[in-house]
Amino acid sequence: MIKKIGIILITTLALIVNSNAASDGDLILKKNNPSEIEDCSEGFNRASFTFNQGLDKIIFKPVASAYRVLPSPIKTGVSNSLDNLTNLVTIPNNILQGDFKMAGVNTGRFVINTTVGILGLVDVAQYLGFTEYEKEDYGQSLAKAGVGPGCYIVLPVLGPSTARDTVSTFANFLGGDAWYNVTVKNDTQHFSDIDYYSSKITGGVDFRAKNFDSIENLEKNSLDFYASVKSLYLQDRQQRILNTKKIINTQDDSDWEEIENQ
Repeated sequence: MIKKIGIILITTLALIVNSNAASDGDLILKKNNPSEIEDCSEGFNRASFTFNQGLDKIIFKPVASAYRVLPSPIKTGVSNSLDNLTNLVTIPNNILQGDFKMAGVNTGRFVINTTVGILGLVDVAQYLGFTEYEKEDYGQSLAKAGVGPGCYIVLPVLGPSTARDTVSTFANFLGGDAWYNVTVKNDTQHFSDIDYYSSKITGGVDFRAKNFDSIENLEKNSLDFYASVKSLYLQDRQQRILNTKKIINTQDDSDWEEIENQ
């Protein structure tokens, strides 16, 4: 009951604020401008960043390196399947943002790819002419509703975030992520919590492999790797909130939230 009340409150808040503030694009742009977001706990963030770098060197980098040598069809199938699962978070956020047309498109995409596309391994919807897929999450919905990002945060294991996006992540565990609901929350005979956490780990490896060279180059050429990652992440986040297509150097077509919100 508490979880249901929580997600209802989050949804209601987003809808109420959206009706008053979401139309002010300039305000949203200013609030999410990387230069306007403070690093309130830089000491903790740098320590967390160092910890994450250690995990990367010990676990993610070696595994991603091996993953990269797999045949392209396998890697493409894995990425497609992971993207298909993120529809379960994107669709409710399309609705929260009032984009009912895109919610319908993504619902159709999910149904087609899950069935005809063999659990999303093949992006059949793409070949049928569906609109290009854009991920949405509860942090983006709150941002478009006028909620500011708060301070920059580096989460252990999960990586870069903001106060708003960290709080919004809990919406996934309050009923906002159907994949979490059928695996961890309500273990069924078909799925279990292993399926959920495996998809998260695989998403992290897939992201690291896609951005392998760019991350290595960024670390090698940065005077302050921590500051470079923070700047890159906040720029990417701003663009995703505004749904812009500007390309950022050193970034693949993946999402800096992929480990956390897919």
